Amino acid sequence: MGNGVTQIRRAVMTLALPVTLTTLLQRAEGIVAVFLVGGLGATSIAAVGLGQLLAFVATTLVSGISVGTNVVVAQLWGARRRLDAGEAARHFLWLSLGIAMLLAALGIAGNRFVMEQLGAESAVIELALPYSTLIFLIIPCTILIQVLSSILQGTGDTKTPMYGLIAVNLLHIALAYPLIYGRWGLPALGLKGAALAVGLAEAAGVVYLVLQCRPILKESSRLRMDLIRSIWDVGAPVSGERIVQQAGIFIYTKLVLLYGTVAYAAHQVGLSIESFSFLPGYGLAIAAATMVGQSIGAGKYTRAKLENWEANRLAIVIMTGMGLLFFFVPSTLFRAFTTDEAVIELGTMFLKIVALLQIPLALTMVLAGSLRGAGDTRFIMGATMIGMWGVRVPLALVAALWMRQSVFYIWAAMIADWTVRMGLLLWRYQSERWRQIQVIR
Repeated sequence: MGNGVTQIRRAVMTLALPVTLTTLLQRAEGIVAVFLVGGLGATSIAAVGLGQLLAFVATTLVSGISVGTNVVVAQLWGARRRLDAGEAARHFLWLSLGIAMLLAALGIAGNRFVMEQLGAESAVIELALPYSTLIFLIIPCTILIQVLSSILQGTGDTKTPMYGLIAVNLLHIALAYPLIYGRWGLPALGLKGAALAVGLAEAAGVVYLVLQCRPILKESSRLRMDLIRSIWDVGAPVSGERIVQQAGIFIYTKLVLLYGTVAYAAHQVGLSIESFSFLPGYGLAIAAATMVGQSIGAGKYTRAKLENWEANRLAIVIMTGMGLLFFFVPSTLFRAFTTDEAVIELGTMFLKIVALLQIPLALTMVLAGSLRGAGDTRFIMGATMIGMWGVRVPLALVAALWMRQSVFYIWAAMIADWTVRMGLLLWRYQSERWRQIQVIR
């Protein structure tokens, strides 16, 4: 048994490390953008954060396709149905492209309205609009990178997406700085330059990943409704979960914006720093989803349980370590992003709060990954709804509008949210009801 656990641990790490780095690199574009515009002041930081929030919400709407792709391809791959897996991947790729084009058009048309509804200051909106418009133009590339990466990860190939994202980020860094500040003979485009650099880098990444996926993608002579039903069964609740989450984030962000641009800038930089902890958790969640999906496809339920708990153990160790860093040296981390003392002072408080939620966050992320690998996505949507709308939003509303407390209490509501979700997912996993779910037929 000990040898088997060691093999599983090694397999989890082999999958998770590239996925963690890939996810970190996907997030790094946003982090680098915030870092590079930090020299332009708190208003520019808030503008980039607002533009990124809107784009993230849009990509969330197709996240179900990405997760469904990973789960369905993983289970088909584990069952050695490689032709079906290839046909499923091609179906999902075309579907995601069509939805991405629609989201780009809707985002460009409605970004100003949404920013105004969030209550952003006029100076922030005027800076954010050109940036947001360009980001929406390149959303098809962003979504295709996610879906193509999910296809490869579903087959167990987590290294190829990592290599692609390394190239994307190197190209992004090489282009962003000169385009923002006008170096090396290029014009100083400010926030527009930051968005343009993302677009050029991601377009190159799409070309690379399409070429790598070509051996997997299989032509289908007909529309495979059985595969579409499978992606719907798994993916629709995931999209619903993300919509529920982002709708709550909108309300939550609006409450933070009530405290002014400095508070929102601290919030945005703090989230960028915190991502260094939750991205390893997310990588382990994807690894758990892939391994559990393949094991269930092969009918190996005991192995699936061992894979889940090993991924949880690793996530707790890594994210607890990051939490200690956030708690004891928060101001040092913030100074790497901005010299604005007001932002640093508030941000230090933010990081101490998120340090306390690292263990609940680690368990929630990996348990959700394992349950998604089993196809149990409806329960996760319910847990997200309870945590966000039953806990976080009501607590934040009471603190901000009724009790008139400081932004500290708004941020503290996150701890209660993730703790409740952790408890719900632990109960669900231990009930083993996920074993009765049939994803592929």
